[in-house]
Amino acid sequence: MSQPTAYPGRPRTPAPGAAAPELVIARFRRHGRRLLWPAIVLIAVAGATGYVSGNLPSPWEDWMLWAAAGLVVLLLAAVPYLRWLSHTYTVTTRRVIERTGLVQRRRVDIPHARGYTISERRGPVQRLWGSGTLILANGVDEPVRLVDVPSVRLVHETLSDQVEVSQILAHRDSHSVPVIATDD
Repeated sequence: MSQPTAYPGRPRTPAPGAAAPELVIARFRRHGRRLLWPAIVLIAVAGATGYVSGNLPSPWEDWMLWAAAGLVVLLLAAVPYLRWLSHTYTVTTRRVIERTGLVQRRRVDIPHARGYTISERRGPVQRLWGSGTLILANGVDEPVRLVDVPSVRLVHETLSDQVEVSQILAHRDSHSVPVIATDD
């Protein structure tokens, strides 16, 4: 039986019955435009604090201004950035992994071999930026929502290819005859 050849840059197809290594295809976060308002808040607070510092009326002191500015930056800039940073999506040759959470971590896996449908939703702003939401549903578990995925069309095509390849390999391996070594 001849082995299918891989496209340039893709891993070679494993021999029948051999375990295929799990390789990371893509790792990404939500679209970066989610950080627009935290960046604007950070710039505005820095400008306002620099402008007002040293010019406060007598009952107020500069340390109060700096404490308030620090609290605003922490709540409106640092926390949204950390939330964005802690939410990752990983596509491997075997599954899709969603990890989220700052304090309490949550992980959701959906294997390609089980098969799933891929729905794509794009609002007007998402279309403008080339992002979108992918919904992966296998009909058994709760659907996995990949929200605000950058380059959503490319990720959609990649996931479709991975589901097809995984199902082909699973079907091939289920019908292959195991080789039994005999001592002569």
